[in-house]
Amino acid sequence: MKNNIRVERAVLRMTQQQLAERIGVARQTINAIEAGKYVPSTVLALKMAAVFDKSVNDIFMLEETD
Repeated sequence: MKNNIRVERAVLRMTQQQLAERIGVARQTINAIEAGKYVPSTVLALKMAAVFDKSVNDIFMLEETD
């Protein structure tokens, strides 16, 4: 699964730490999601979408191999 969290954070000038605090996870979790090493739960994906005021589909995209 691909994502554009890094881009969305840049638009809001938000650090990984700030995003992590807003959604209640560790900064390392945000780092792992951005790097594609961790697929977030539905709840976590919805929380991120709410922070960015986007739909989950605007932030996360399936790859052909998914």
